[in-house]
Amino acid sequence: MKKLIGPIFLSLLLSACTFASLEEENGSSERIDVEVISVIDGDTIKINFEGKNQTVRYLLVDTPETNHPTIGKQPLGAEATAENKRIIESGEVSIEFDEGGRYDDYDRLLAYIYVDGESVQEQLLASGLARVAYIYPPNTRYVEEFKEVEKQAREKEIGIWEYSNYATDRGFNAAAYGSSAPSAGQSYDKKCNIKGNISRSGNKIYHMPGQSSYDQTNPEEWFCTEQEAQDAGFRSTGS
Repeated sequence: MKKLIGPIFLSLLLSACTFASLEEENGSSERIDVEVISVIDGDTIKINFEGKNQTVRYLLVDTPETNHPTIGKQPLGAEATAENKRIIESGEVSIEFDEGGRYDDYDRLLAYIYVDGESVQEQLLASGLARVAYIYPPNTRYVEEFKEVEKQAREKEIGIWEYSNYATDRGFNAAAYGSSAPSAGQSYDKKCNIKGNISRSGNKIYHMPGQSSYDQTNPEEWFCTEQEAQDAGFRSTGS
């Protein structure tokens, strides 16, 4: 019996080490203190992590762009960046990983961000400067909490929710910004109803009302005229 103790103990030790290694790789609710190098925009910062400077993309939220290579600057992008910077600079910053991979396709860390223990994502959502987005399991630990905060901002019609159809399930519609939100029980009548879609390969195509592809197209941008779409680099589905 004594001869079995050694192998059994070794087996248990190796199993424990393997579990710990998997937990570290897949993420946990542990928060790690980090040094912030800079604030890039409303949902991205650069930090020093594990001895090198790395970009962090906030999990489960999206803010308007400030310098996107194809979209450019969107309404409230500067305000979202300024609010993110204000929060980040107000205290000690820590990050938390979820259960999925730590990096996205652009080699950015994916994490929840905290300042003095308070969620930065929730603060951006509460101010109406972010929407819940990019929900890819298993990185969904706080999605329900975030949706509840987003709902409250939407009901208050603040920030990105002030104008109907500006914040969409695919991003932000610059053409809708500045249009009056509908009153209770009233539908929103879009004057800018040409849908601009950007494919994963970067092709920019616009879809006109009445075309077969129109209803199922989720737009990145809206345009009021075909000329406006063409000036933005979009081409017709028929060309």
